[in-house]
Amino acid sequence: MKLSVEISMYPLKDEFIPAIQHFIDRLNTHPDLQVITNTMSTQVFGDYDVVMDVLKKEIRLSYEQFGRAIFVCKFIDGDLSPVASNV
Repeated sequence: MKLSVEISMYPLKDEFIPAIQHFIDRLNTHPDLQVITNTMSTQVFGDYDVVMDVLKKEIRLSYEQFGRAIFVCKFIDGDLSPVASNV
């Protein structure tokens, strides 16, 4: 089963950019995921179990390294990536 997720991260600190960039960079280290980032959010596409396992790991790591943050996520089944819609 494929999954599409849109994530917005809001670190609760004045210096918020390093935490966001670190989270995005970590997502991009997972070759089984397609990650698309724009100025408003990051979109993640892949196999359901892989996406959920990666998000569980990376959100926890973000909390441990940077402290409190709000993650707003939208989940929808299927691959809604721009690459998939052009196929």
